[in-house]
Order: sequence, then C-alpha cells, then structure tokens
Amino acid sequence: MDTRTKKVSLAVGASAIAIGLTATLAGAFGAFGSPPPASSTAVQRSLEGLVDDGFPGALATVTDGRGDTTEYVAGASERGTDEPVPADGYVRMGSNTKTYVAVVVLQLVEEGLVDLDESIETYLPGLLVGDGIDASRITVRNLLQHTSGLPSYTTALATDLLAIRDRYLSARDLIDLALTMPADFAPGERWSYSNTNYTVAGLLIEKLTGRPLREQIADRILEPLDLEHTVYPAEGERTLPEPHPRGYHRDADGELVDITETDPGWAGAAGAIVATPSDLNTFTRALLDGELLDAAMLDEMRTTVPADDLWAGARYGLGLMSYPLSCGGVAWGHGGDISGFETRNGATEDGRAVTVAVTALPSAVSPEEESAIALAQQVNAAVDTALCD
Repeated sequence: MDTRTKKVSLAVGASAIAIGLTATLAGAFGAFGSPPPASSTAVQRSLEGLVDDGFPGALATVTDGRGDTTEYVAGASERGTDEPVPADGYVRMGSNTKTYVAVVVLQLVEEGLVDLDESIETYLPGLLVGDGIDASRITVRNLLQHTSGLPSYTTALATDLLAIRDRYLSARDLIDLALTMPADFAPGERWSYSNTNYTVAGLLIEKLTGRPLREQIADRILEPLDLEHTVYPAEGERTLPEPHPRGYHRDADGELVDITETDPGWAGAAGAIVATPSDLNTFTRALLDGELLDAAMLDEMRTTVPADDLWAGARYGLGLMSYPLSCGGVAWGHGGDISGFETRNGATEDGRAVTVAVTALPSAVSPEEESAIALAQQVNAAVDTALCD
C-alpha cells in the first residue's frame, strides 16, 4: 500500500511492511494472426523476467492512445500449480487508492465545501492532538501532498502483514496509532510519505458529505467512468472478486504463504481499493483527460514537490506523482504496496497507460534489502518498458 521507499523500494510502514514457475501468456496475442510487435514482446519478456526473479505471478494491461488494451501475464495464479494468472484479474491496488481519495477532495474544493489552504482543524476540530502536532497549521493541501509532518500510523503497526491479516482497524484506530508518535516535522517544512494524511482526508470527505467514503468514491468516480471492476471493500470484506491471482507473503520460516484473504481495514483510505489493471488505466487516463476535475483543479493536482525518497526524479502532487521515462517526458500515476501485491502504473499525455502488478511484495520475495530494492526497480522498469518500447 504505502509508496514510501528507500530510493526505489516502495514500502508500507517502517520495515518489511515496506511494501521455479513457468511463465505463461494467457490471451495476450490470441486475437492477432501476425507476430506481436516488438513492444509487446518486450512487455511480455519483462513480466517473465519478474517471475524468473522470484515473483509468483505478474500481470499487466497496456492501453494505447486509442483506448485499446492488451493484457499480459506470466507465472502461476497459485503457487505449486500450472494455473495461469488470469489476464486483467483483480488485485489489491494499495496506495493507488490515494489518487481516488484526492480526486474526491478536489471535487469538494470545486463545489466550495473545502479550501485547499485552510487548516484541517477548521473542518475536523480536535481530531489531531499530539506531540509537536498543530492541526491549525496543517492545511488540506499538506495532507494531500504529504507535507503535513504527521507520522505514518503504519510505523506503529506490527511489521508482519500476516500478524494483522485478520485485524480490523477503523480510521479512528489508525489515527490514534499515529498520535502515539511525535510529528515528523513542522507542516510545510518538507515532503515525507505518511499514510495518516489520507486517513484524515477520508474522514474529511465523510464529514463534509455526511456519507461513507466508499460511497463517495463510487458515486463520484466509479459510476461516471463505468469502472465496473473497481471496488472499495466494505467493512470486514476480506476476499477478492473473481477472477484473481493469489497473493503471497513471507512467513517467519522464510516461506511464501497465501495472504490473499485479508482485512484491508488497516489500509483504509490510504490503500484499500481493489481493481483490475484495465480499470486503473481507464481511471488514470480519464483523470489526466479532465473528465473528473476542471482544468484549474487538475493543475493543482499536478503541481508537484520533489519526492526523491520514492526514486530519482519522482515528484509528488496531490495524490498523484510524476516520474521520468527513459524515452523522455514523464508518466503520471501512483503505485501501491499491500498484503500480497505490488502495483505500479503510469499514463502519458498522449493517452498511453500501463498497470503492472506482481503477486508478492519485493521484500517478501527477498528479505535482503538490496535485493528487494533491485526487485522493486524491475517492476518500475516493466512500466517504463510498456510506455517507451
């Protein structure tokens, strides 16, 4: 879920939450009578390379400038079987959720219900009280941009995702965890990724609208864009829709075990959404095309600050990040790490988009930090390949 990294390894929380299979291709080229173009071959090779490096499975959907999609898969849907990864299957999207939440907040700004540069204390008085935390100085913009200085609640969670897989935590629980720690810095002083920011943003949406966050996301984004394969899980909903690959995490014995069924309450507004790669592509393309926000608000969303903790050249706006491409220019997207899944996505100004997902976190595939960083780099490289080759 969490997109905070040490340069490239995006991770949930402060540590491992960080964030021999046969490669298969399920239907990616079945509709074509001629050999696939070089770019398609490159994308497929990149997924097969991820599986060779230890990820149980990998899947990607590439959308061209016309909106046509091609799906790719490699590896196995379930370890120890020959079952192929379902093309465009449902996965946990983790921190990609933040982009949806930011869009709803910015729509409320357009409606005059909230001011980006007003303090959160104005809207949620008394919510944020802690060591070095002054809610009267934390603006709504600070929350969406990760410049609030609020500590991330994931730091206070158990670092073992298996230990919390069945634990339900409400938004208030998560904020209480965060408030056991002092502020990281004064509001606006610098950038630092914190899941707490989006937990507060989710509560802000519910306070201003009087309705649940999942309903607001559905009404304002999913239904207008016909995103029928995107779900914000209901309270206590632990399963994924079909079809989906299994997600895996490393246990205390060093074995990859199935963690597909888990309570995403601890992710909440910071990372609970489940979707197919094609739906995430559709959402990102529609957002950049101005279908969800007016031009002025989209400009606000894409006004960025350096976010070098993510990776070299990355910049963070309001729930949206940019990163340089090897072929020139930038891609816009987010990415996310959560129990059993890592996703990376990006879209370009000309309408190309890609979402790549793997069925374990890099830190689960390899507990060695340098190796996990290298694996995360390979996932990022697969996105670059799809957008550049």
